[in-house]
Amino acid sequence: MLTGDRLMWMVVMFDLPVVLKAERNAATAFRNTLLDLGFEMSQFSVYMRMCTSAAQVDTYCKRVEAALPPGGKVNILQFTDQQYECLICFRGQTQQPANNTPDQFDLF
Repeated sequence: MLTGDRLMWMVVMFDLPVVLKAERNAATAFRNTLLDLGFEMSQFSVYMRMCTSAAQVDTYCKRVEAALPPGGKVNILQFTDQQYECLICFRGQTQQPANNTPDQFDLF
């Protein structure tokens, strides 16, 4: 059974160089790879993905590592779904409703 302490979230945060055309192309390719891997953009340079276990997080960490561009900084943060439910979000100065775990249907 998938429970809030077993479901995991991955957040990939990055700051990539984009001065040269080759750097912009590498940054775009990296973002597209994240989208292809099922990540969703949360903010510019911040992408999130739900995983069903810590083992799946490890698998996706390796896939992200294989797609890393030559320059810049990339951080991967992981936390449980129970911790994700404590996320406080604002749009402008208005607090947004709490995030809900996607339905099983949305996961696959």
